[in-house]
Amino acid sequence: MASPALLACDWGTTNLRAWTLDGQGAVVAEREFPLGVSRLPRGEAAAVFSDQVRPALHAENTPAILCGMVGSGLGWTTAPYHDCPTTLPDLAKAMIAAPGAPDVLIVPGVRYAGFNGHGDVMRGEETQLFGWLALHPEHAEGRHLVCHPGTHAKWMVVEDGRLTAFATAMTGELFALLTTHGVLATDSTPGDSEAFDDGLSAAGDGGALVARLFTARARVVGGNAAPETSASFLSGLLIGADVAATPRLLADAPTTDVVLLGDAKLCALYARALEARGVRTRTYDGEAAAVAGLWALHTAKASP
Repeated sequence: MASPALLACDWGTTNLRAWTLDGQGAVVAEREFPLGVSRLPRGEAAAVFSDQVRPALHAENTPAILCGMVGSGLGWTTAPYHDCPTTLPDLAKAMIAAPGAPDVLIVPGVRYAGFNGHGDVMRGEETQLFGWLALHPEHAEGRHLVCHPGTHAKWMVVEDGRLTAFATAMTGELFALLTTHGVLATDSTPGDSEAFDDGLSAAGDGGALVARLFTARARVVGGNAAPETSASFLSGLLIGADVAATPRLLADAPTTDVVLLGDAKLCALYARALEARGVRTRTYDGEAAAVAGLWALHTAKASP
């Protein structure tokens, strides 16, 4: 068997996904590790990569490219943010070598002035975005609004293949915090589509969210809603507010057609929320985009 051409890793806060790729960028092998940077002692990323990740994929001597939070202060080393607007070739040129491992390159995150001038940042989503463009080059022309749902949902504007603006919504993190602590804490789990749709309706235009949130409690203690529907209602409320309000923060962003990029289950919830507002959606696999993005960065780096 020929040696793999690249060890590609999306190394986030809670998990690490790794793939070996052949000379055409096709996946040879893949593994997922519960080794997100938040779970590692400071300074241990290099040893974990060398002692656990490389051997598990038989890639001890394979060049590697890593994206995600591994390039933050919590990870292996800080890869300085690259300014938006940016392109894939820009990011390829800005990758840095990991300390002590010249054959390991780390993708920089991207920073943006933000909708209110106080800034915004991302790490990892940029690689998926450019991977999506690499897989679907027909979208490298024109303006597109791409949503990457997650703990910190990213709404990204793409113009002729360039990432020109983005906004972050802490939708997933808020859901986790509110269902774990405080008066909205619940043991219920999402899955009730009717309660989710009620939450979408309760989100309104996304404004006054801090007031709308209390309805998740009031509908149970002051109304007739079953407590076991609380998580689904809150999920709908938060996602509904996100899709209603966040795109408006991005001036002139296209809002009638949204690309959803990421986990299939989360994308399905966002699709339901957007389509309830008359917005067309198209969903693409985030993992395939991450692999394609890492390979595209590898080939761009190798180009003269």
